[in-house]
Amino acid sequence: MLQLTNLTKSFGRNGTRHTILNSATLDIPKACSLAVLGRNGAGKTSLLKIISGKMAPDSGAVQVAGKVSWPVGFSGSFHGALTGVQNTVFVARVYGIDTDDLVNFVRDFTELGQNFNMPVRTYSSGMKARLAFAISMGIPFDTYIVDEVTSVGDAAFRRKSSAVMRDRLKRSGAIIVSHNMKMIRELCDCAVVLEHGELTYFPNVADAITVHEFNMDAARDQVEAGRK
Repeated sequence: MLQLTNLTKSFGRNGTRHTILNSATLDIPKACSLAVLGRNGAGKTSLLKIISGKMAPDSGAVQVAGKVSWPVGFSGSFHGALTGVQNTVFVARVYGIDTDDLVNFVRDFTELGQNFNMPVRTYSSGMKARLAFAISMGIPFDTYIVDEVTSVGDAAFRRKSSAVMRDRLKRSGAIIVSHNMKMIRELCDCAVVLEHGELTYFPNVADAITVHEFNMDAARDQVEAGRK
């Protein structure tokens, strides 16, 4: 279970404060797959980073029960001088996972070939994302934090990524940010819409998508009106 209590976060922008979370409170049941919907810039990715411990809130608290992943696909913690294999081994040791099992899974899943034995600093952004996603999927978390990761790679790799994600969610929960509403409908049990710093919970994903799309249309209309 994840519990957000009076969570507040803002950033300075052009001399003013932009609030992305305004005393947000939310209880997320165990093994629930939650979609986080919102317009670009609403703060969805920042919310995921706060939940996973990558970013501190201005105030409020996040309570975590069970093992929560870093944002799946996040490659910012890789050591560039180490190879893909060495980075995988390091993560396995940190999380107490059998190193050979994780290395074999990641090697097979990423399809990096000999690049798996090359320093990560030589990788393209897509290769890093593949490595990060595979390492994440190779560790049994109670809750996966997912930010648009299944959009990485070609169509075959995206299908493989979606398949392994669905398999993990048979036993675990997730918090998912994606602009792919088809994927949201397939993977998520419930949703929140983040708008102007407020989190609104919907037990029905379809209802959340309806509100989210209304907000998106309203934002486009506002932009168009400003151009006239």
